[in-house]
Amino acid sequence: MACSWGSGYEDYTSYHDHEWGVPVTTDVRLYEKMCLEGFQSGLSWLTILRKRENFRRAFLGFDFERVALFTERDVERLMQDAGIIRHRGKINATINNARAASETIAEHGSLAAFFWNFEPAEDQRPSVIDHEALVSMTQTKQSKAMSNALKKMGWKFVGPTTCYALMQASGIVNDHLDGCFARPRIADLRTKMSRPS
Repeated sequence: MACSWGSGYEDYTSYHDHEWGVPVTTDVRLYEKMCLEGFQSGLSWLTILRKRENFRRAFLGFDFERVALFTERDVERLMQDAGIIRHRGKINATINNARAASETIAEHGSLAAFFWNFEPAEDQRPSVIDHEALVSMTQTKQSKAMSNALKKMGWKFVGPTTCYALMQASGIVNDHLDGCFARPRIADLRTKMSRPS
């Protein structure tokens, strides 16, 4: 059995089966995931997933040191790019967050160390039993704390729901449903990994 959301579309199935919840500890990938979760706000994740390669091309592989150098000319170029979501606020936030990422690394050592610091203890996590419970659980006290900390450091489009989606996608929490074939695999990966520090 798989999580119910991970079926119906080949894109979703592949993402669910091979990527969602796999622990991510590289700064570029965490920056990418946070940006894409921000672009997803108000839209279907399937839309973002199908445009992901276009986003990677447009934002130079989400190399935040290079994206931090983008100018207003780049914003205008991106606003003409039909391959991505042409939302000026989200484009500007992606550039702003590239600059904020460097500042976060300077303060915390790495984005991974910062983001994984919000991993809840196992006894603090509610058990995710079914799809309805997962859908209704859009934020947690840890995602609220992450959101508040990011906003204080100047990040944009990083509300608690977006932060929780990042935590789910990056394996900071394992929200595959009880009974999903991927849940024990992700649990094993989380057990064996070295936490960023």
